[in-house]
Amino acid sequence: MVSVIKEYCSDFYRLFYPKICGGCDVPLVKGEEHLCFNCRLELPFTNFEAIKENPVEKIFHGRVNLEFATSLLFFSKGEKVQNIMHNIKYNEQKELAIHIGRIFGERLQNNPYLKDVTAIVPVPLHPQKQHLRGYNQSELFAEGMNEILNVDLMTNVISRDINTETQTRKTRTERWENVEKAFVVKQPKQLAHQHILLVDDVLTTGATMESCTQTLLQSADCKVSIATVAFAM
Repeated sequence: MVSVIKEYCSDFYRLFYPKICGGCDVPLVKGEEHLCFNCRLELPFTNFEAIKENPVEKIFHGRVNLEFATSLLFFSKGEKVQNIMHNIKYNEQKELAIHIGRIFGERLQNNPYLKDVTAIVPVPLHPQKQHLRGYNQSELFAEGMNEILNVDLMTNVISRDINTETQTRKTRTERWENVEKAFVVKQPKQLAHQHILLVDDVLTTGATMESCTQTLLQSADCKVSIATVAFAM
């Protein structure tokens, strides 16, 4: 009887305060979580995690020494993934970010190129930007991924000491100049001999990830792989 009442109350609450799909912004129905069934089925997976020398890896050829690089989803303007990212970054859908991270972790769980990863490091935001937003979306993605991968989650080993301008509308060269010296490794000894999986939200030219990776490699005796949630085509 109690369970029936609880279910009735839950249905009543959902009727007047429905949870919204992070992909298409329609109310979720019973059994759906964070994304509606249609959006979940239509997620544009890259499947790059199964491919060595994939398009993400090729972006960094000749630029920085990586063990492996991949992205979970294709990103196109005006499409579903852009809306997901917007809801996470600007509408405080933090649980959605963790949920997407879990999906990513499941797809990387048996990846032969990442089997010796020992730590996940999210790309940091500048403290001022994180204070304004209230959270770092890359850290939330990393949290969800680590629920599956179960390695060390290191959120304080690297900092972003320069509050860079937004990368939007910048050329590839301008993006690199914008982030060239933005990062500082705070605890290099903690990273020694680790295989780090560096996590960020969207990959475009790769300037941010290149700068962050170079800082890690120059400051600590470690290996680095890259995983971004989205890959802008």
